[in-house]
Amino acid sequence: MNLTTLTWIVVAATFVLYIGIAIWSRATATGEFYVAGRGVHPVLNGMATAADWMSAASFISMAGLIAFMGYDASVYLMGWTGGYVLLALLLAPYLRKFGKFTVPEFIGERYYSQTARIVAVICLIVASITYVIGQMKGIGVAFSRFMEVPYDIGLYVGMAIVFVYAVLGGMKGITYTQIAQYVVLIFAYTVPAIFISLTLTGNPLPQLGLGSTLSDGSGVHMLTKLNEVVTDLGFAQYTAQKGTSWNMTLLTLSLMIGTAGLPHVIVRFFTVPKVRDARASAGWALVFIAILYTTAPAVGGMAFYNLIKTVQPGEISSPEGALKYDQRPQWFKNWEQTGLLKFDDKNGDGRIEYRKAADQNELKVDRDIMVLANPEIAKLPNWVIALVAAGGIAAALSTAAGLLMAISSAISHDLLKGVFTPHITETQELTAARVAMAGAIIVAGFLGLHPPGFAAQVVALAFGLAASSLFPALMMGIFNKRINNTAAVWGMLVGLGTTLIYIFVYKGWLFIPGTNNLPNTPDNWLFGIQPESFGAVGALLNFITAYVVSKVTAPPPDHIQHLVEDIRVPRGAGAATH
Repeated sequence: MNLTTLTWIVVAATFVLYIGIAIWSRATATGEFYVAGRGVHPVLNGMATAADWMSAASFISMAGLIAFMGYDASVYLMGWTGGYVLLALLLAPYLRKFGKFTVPEFIGERYYSQTARIVAVICLIVASITYVIGQMKGIGVAFSRFMEVPYDIGLYVGMAIVFVYAVLGGMKGITYTQIAQYVVLIFAYTVPAIFISLTLTGNPLPQLGLGSTLSDGSGVHMLTKLNEVVTDLGFAQYTAQKGTSWNMTLLTLSLMIGTAGLPHVIVRFFTVPKVRDARASAGWALVFIAILYTTAPAVGGMAFYNLIKTVQPGEISSPEGALKYDQRPQWFKNWEQTGLLKFDDKNGDGRIEYRKAADQNELKVDRDIMVLANPEIAKLPNWVIALVAAGGIAAALSTAAGLLMAISSAISHDLLKGVFTPHITETQELTAARVAMAGAIIVAGFLGLHPPGFAAQVVALAFGLAASSLFPALMMGIFNKRINNTAAVWGMLVGLGTTLIYIFVYKGWLFIPGTNNLPNTPDNWLFGIQPESFGAVGALLNFITAYVVSKVTAPPPDHIQHLVEDIRVPRGAGAATH
């Protein structure tokens, strides 16, 4: 069976599974739509959380960044996994004990203010929409390759699929769909990694294979060989640090505290029956996530090595070392159709030359295609290639659905039901949530046509926005009973505002291409801070603003201070407050 037919069959089978689950578990009440009826087992919730968390950025883009950035991309691994530990220790059990449907609902009640709740909704929507743009990029990449169509057509098809099962099932449907998606994506990620590691190093464990010697009899270690190859092409060593320590530290911090402040992940801990289950499901999610995250460095490094070996089969300094364009493999032709892989014969010799120097480099590779192209580059069997396509689509769809759920909940439950139209019926609230979800898909899809970076970079911006706005308000809401409503509102506005403006100055206003005020280059960055790293600075400004304002304004009422103390104590950990 040829690859195209096999891919259609595998992807169609997974779609039937997802949509079948969405229909089977269709939400019929607001409790099921927002928090899956609060009856999800911690292990299953951990699996669903892992799928929700491991988005297109993790599955498709992270290994692509590692492939091309080498050591510097390790910040994504450290930041995202470290953030999960923060979330499990500092937020998840306390928020579950408070027992509300959404993050803005917690902020509104903790800070006894509808204004605080509205500001939290704005923060949530800004961060989530930015995050969804990254997922849409991943969806467009996956569908364009799978259907062998241009990127924009693939994106439109993916938007329609997300709409169907996310709108139908609500949180209940999304939870059980994400469990199935986790199984698909982790299998799709690890199977080709095992094959490739075995082929290159003879070691079936990719995590160990990256540090092993090559099986070609040379006795050279995999990473040593990678360093030699990339330096021959004019790049810095693969294992060397290229960026500044200052930026790497701030980016790691942004990703960590942004993880702990992401509303679509936090709301997952509201779906378990008890408070202790929230902590347990966070632990299980970390285990499930670790399987992919410890594999990613090997996937990135080996994919890059195989790519270079393919386009540079001979000596790099030799005129005959580069691959002839008319002898390019089929995978190269397939990705050219999507517009994400381009060849420009600058010297007119008909050979594909890959170099660091811009005037010599003739190959342009979108980093987001590396994981999907990896099995084809390594010449793995067709069923493995089809499986990876299904896994990439599962990863992008699962997180997009979770984010859209968070956005629709914020609009229907927090803005309409909670603030502006409190007397609407449950049916009207559900309808409003589904309309909001459809609107969010359209906006994210439009912005996804021209994303402000690779999927993982766009997601990093979203994490920075969550870090600077929601995380400080949540942390202070739990651990500082002196922070009042005015302080929280000003803190969120300052954190979100400064971070958003900083990003727009370099990435374009509302991410529209060509509207940036300054070129996004190190010599233009304030104190050398790249836009992806600014979330940590925004969070610091948020904390400082809230602390100062709280000192010059009245303390919270006594019942709020007692409520904060009650959230923090372990007493009653078996049951939520609500």
